[in-house]
Amino acid sequence: MHHTRHRIRPAPRGRRLGGLAALTALALAALTTASATIPAPTRASAGPVAAPDASGVGPCRLPPSLGIQMSEGLPTPAGYSPSTGEVRALNLMIDFPDAEGEEPALDRLAEFFPQTSDWFTTSSYGRLRYQPHAPVTDWLRMPLAFDEYGIERGSPYEPGYRKLVEDIVLVADAQVDFSAYDLVNIIVTPNAGPSALDTVLSVTFSGNAEAPIADGVPLANTSFVYSRQDDGSGSYAETGYRVLPHENGHVFGLPDLYTAEGGGSVGHWDIMSEDWGANNDLLGWHKWKLGWLDSTQISCASIPGTTEHTLTPLATAGGEKMTIVPLSADEGYAVEVRTRAGNDEAICRPGVLIYRVHAGVDTGQGPVIVADSEADSGGCTRRPNVHAELSDAPYRPGQSFTDKKNGIKISVVREDQGKYKVRVTRS
Repeated sequence: MHHTRHRIRPAPRGRRLGGLAALTALALAALTTASATIPAPTRASAGPVAAPDASGVGPCRLPPSLGIQMSEGLPTPAGYSPSTGEVRALNLMIDFPDAEGEEPALDRLAEFFPQTSDWFTTSSYGRLRYQPHAPVTDWLRMPLAFDEYGIERGSPYEPGYRKLVEDIVLVADAQVDFSAYDLVNIIVTPNAGPSALDTVLSVTFSGNAEAPIADGVPLANTSFVYSRQDDGSGSYAETGYRVLPHENGHVFGLPDLYTAEGGGSVGHWDIMSEDWGANNDLLGWHKWKLGWLDSTQISCASIPGTTEHTLTPLATAGGEKMTIVPLSADEGYAVEVRTRAGNDEAICRPGVLIYRVHAGVDTGQGPVIVADSEADSGGCTRRPNVHAELSDAPYRPGQSFTDKKNGIKISVVREDQGKYKVRVTRS
């Protein structure tokens, strides 16, 4: 399955990562492991399969839609990387004869670790233990010049990327046991290809059983990271890594939430929508889909009448996290509480976030749409690369969302010590 990226051109590029990467690389060097000694990993299960028939939740579990790329439906189909337990990520740093690495390969790796692992630990409440491995600590030189592979924005998997992956396997195979890993990250020297300010080349090929074979396994879930996503704010050392958890979101089966017009449907409420600049988390729906929330933490408002639900902030472990209001077999509303905690550093208006999920919409076509409690307000933030209009989308006590067509009203009744009481009325 082939997946491409599209971006709105961000602010002018600022400083490059310097001493921090070099220091972090020293720690990473101790983590690198010779692949010959790596035992086969224990395979965890992808998606929330532990309690598929939890009482009362069934009507709210939108099933995957056939023919849809990375459908928002649950559970996640087979073929993607596991999203719970220990997940072993192979990291290979590559360069080219016409674009040689200008820094130590471990410095480039340190732009993404340990930040990526920490991000997944926080987002998953510790349910995903992301283990990065770099059995090759130097640049892997490709046999062809960068341009000869034909890599450009929107490049299809065939034939350029297939040739590139085959060459990576050819160059690395003597030092790497590919069968020992759950996913692959190809981290490209940033001087190969255009700046991310001009063209975002970073891409993931996920759930692709017809990918090239290495050590008896298809490289079915592979992310490529190019250039540097520097928004010019001077925060790259803290935020530039976030392109990798976004790309890895695809290997776990999550779709792009931005559209051709940018992040206007979801804004900064999910890293699958915006991964430039300030940190952000995943939507509760995605955490449920990945198996990071239990079905016992979900309530389902599927019958006519009025029900009340007490929700705890998504960033904290435990408690009821989400209420689902189904509309049809493949569509419904999700209701959750978002606060400035955990991975959500940019939130300027905490409250109850309401959004519509459609399992029958392709990745990049708007499978999720956030309801804006303050439409056309201009938002409450001016942080670089944070979608301003939707930054004040959450509903506060006394506010209500209404879908007259479907006879749905969702009201925020009150807040008490961080918990929000929500009332759902179905006619």
